[in-house]
Amino acid sequence: MGLDILAYLGIGMISGIAAGFFGMGGGTIIVPVMLTLGYSFEHAIGISVMQMMFSSTFGSIINYKKGLLNISDGVYAGIGGLIGASFSGLILSSINTKTLTILFLIITCYSFVKYAFKLKTSVNASPPIKSKINQRLMLILTGIITGIFAISLGIGGGLLMVPILGYYLGYESKRVVPLGLFFVIFSSISGTISFHSHDVIDTDVLHAGLYIGVASIVGVWLGIKLIIISSPKLHRIALLSVYGLSMLVTAYNLI
Repeated sequence: MGLDILAYLGIGMISGIAAGFFGMGGGTIIVPVMLTLGYSFEHAIGISVMQMMFSSTFGSIINYKKGLLNISDGVYAGIGGLIGASFSGLILSSINTKTLTILFLIITCYSFVKYAFKLKTSVNASPPIKSKINQRLMLILTGIITGIFAISLGIGGGLLMVPILGYYLGYESKRVVPLGLFFVIFSSISGTISFHSHDVIDTDVLHAGLYIGVASIVGVWLGIKLIIISSPKLHRIALLSVYGLSMLVTAYNLI
């Protein structure tokens, strides 16, 4: 059991750094590792979503104190997350996992391409949405879409939210990452409730999620330190690299 706890603490630390630096829930790390340790796909997702509650709450507090988080934008995205994630338990228990993964991969690829190849000098580039009302509707819609797919697959919000808001609202990655982390507070709570109501999580999942979640707090602190000292260009490159790796791993798992 001691070795198990140490493994959980290590996983939590690494996933926390990913959450703080990339605004992700850490599931891109936690889910495959939990599967390797013998957990079912559903339990691996449950553990990942539980960890998100710890890392996202702590990270958002730090981001707010440092002036990195726009609470107003975060609330609208969070409302969407509450709505979208509330369906995650039903989706996970009724829809084929492979089908969900394929849909997620398609959406992620589309968002990635839009974000990666957004050219400021191109006359054909779509200008960011300027209307406040439309911006808020886009934040809510992004929150719903992200909550449905990301929480159902246990990967938080940053993977989808960063490229979508970067393209449609013109947000820099360093601005939207704290927003994505704040969004995860809402979506992870809603997702955990949904999982519990559909019997996706049990006592073992709660224990593992607790250890990983506590360790992720330290990781988040380190991740936020890194995002502060990195340049916008370096952060963007790092984000695109992680997205590309994530899509490759997802595609590989489908083969």
